[in-house]
Amino acid sequence: MQTFAVFILPLIIVLIPLYGLIKKVPVYEVFVDGAKEGFQIGVRIIPYLVAILFAIGMFRASGAMDWMITGLRPVLSLVGFPADLLPMAIFRPLTGSGSVGILADLIAVHGEDSLIVKMAATMFGSTETTFYVIAVYFGSVGIRRMRYAVQTGLIADLAGIIASVAVVYWLLG
Repeated sequence: MQTFAVFILPLIIVLIPLYGLIKKVPVYEVFVDGAKEGFQIGVRIIPYLVAILFAIGMFRASGAMDWMITGLRPVLSLVGFPADLLPMAIFRPLTGSGSVGILADLIAVHGEDSLIVKMAATMFGSTETTFYVIAVYFGSVGIRRMRYAVQTGLIADLAGIIASVAVVYWLLG
C-alpha cells in the first residue's frame, strides 16, 4: 500500500494531461486560462479579506477583547465556559490563522495538557472560519446577498463551540 501511495501524485500529474490529449483538449491553453481566472478571483476577494483583517486588528488593538473577557468572566463562569476561551470563540469564525495564534497563546499560558487548551483545540477542529469562507467563496463569484448563509454558519459555529466545551468537560473534566 505504501508503494502505491508513492506513485499516486505522479500518476495524477501524468494521467490528467494524457486524458486531455486523448480527448483532443488543448491542455496547456486550458491550464493557462484556469490560472488567469484564479488570479482574477484572487484580486476580487482581496477587499473582503482586507476588511476582515482590519476589523480583527482594530478589535484587538483597541483593548475591547480584554475588556470583554473581564466583563463577561462572571457570567461565563456561571455556565461553565472558561473566559480564556472567549477569544477563540470570537476569532475562530473570522480567521483560521488568528485562531491558531490564540491557540498557541493558550498553550504558552496554560500548557499543552490543560483542559482549556484541549477545549480550544477541540473548538478549533469543530468550528469553521465562517466569515473567511463567505468572503472567499461568495466574493469569488460576486454574490452580494448572502441570505441565511451567515446566520446558519454562525449557528453552526455556536453549536461547535458549546459542544467543544461540553464534550471536553464530559470526557476529560
